[in-house]
Amino acid sequence: MDNTLKQFLLTAEDDHKINEIFVYLRERYKDYKDPWGFNLETCEKAMRIIVPIYRAYFRVRVFGLENIKNKSYIVTANHTGQIPLDGLLIGVAFLLEAKNPRVLRPMVERFLPQLPFLGDIAAQIGAILGDRGNCEYAIDHGESILVFPEGVRGISKNTPDFYKLKPFSQGFYRIALQKKTPILPVCVVGAEEMFPFVFHARKLASLLKAPAFPISANFFPLPSPIDIYIGEEIAIPDHLEEESSDKDVKENVYHIEHTIKKMLVHGLKNRRPFFDSLRKPISKMIVKEFRSKVSK
Repeated sequence: MDNTLKQFLLTAEDDHKINEIFVYLRERYKDYKDPWGFNLETCEKAMRIIVPIYRAYFRVRVFGLENIKNKSYIVTANHTGQIPLDGLLIGVAFLLEAKNPRVLRPMVERFLPQLPFLGDIAAQIGAILGDRGNCEYAIDHGESILVFPEGVRGISKNTPDFYKLKPFSQGFYRIALQKKTPILPVCVVGAEEMFPFVFHARKLASLLKAPAFPISANFFPLPSPIDIYIGEEIAIPDHLEEESSDKDVKENVYHIEHTIKKMLVHGLKNRRPFFDSLRKPISKMIVKEFRSKVSK
């Protein structure tokens, strides 16, 4: 078989590792009843398909694995790449690479569960409709959730806005306050270049009642190398509660946003070559803008 094709097959090492992970997960979930349809068998099948793509196509690197402890988190990440592959790759990283494998439960927009087939598959591999009650239930049962506080705005950016964080919403942090669940900041670099030339037809999206309507030069994600950075956990302050003022909550949400922004600047500086003629000007612009804000 051609060597190019071989790299997209599951290796014996990864096959063995996936077997071990799901032996552990079957024990962990043996008494757990999931109300949304999470299915370990489907999840394992998906891993066997996705891992070769994760390894060979996107060549994912993960930094900061030592920051993942065996506990529940609200994993908080930037949202990039036009389609939510960033969430999928983060989920694979936490299962495949972490010392203590964890199934992340991504909070998804309301339109996803309504999609035929995709909505059902997403639920079976762990996705949860992103409302407060669902989030609280997952945390109460020892799960870690994955949130993107930028929302759809994060992945629906035109090319000049790549890697510019949209303001974070505050809902995830009020849940963190209620449940005293630490935040684990995560930054993804590389996903924007999967679709390097994008324009969003926002009026058309509104007319069609769609969350976004990207017009892209390519219709299939390019093999942009992906780097995932996992920061140190951010503890919830003891003096804050769920009913704390918007001002107090906003200050702490900004701290999380600022932390991810710093990780993003570091990641852009150390980005592997891909579409450099596009990437380098964007990286310089983001770094310059960030430094000017910090110096004010």
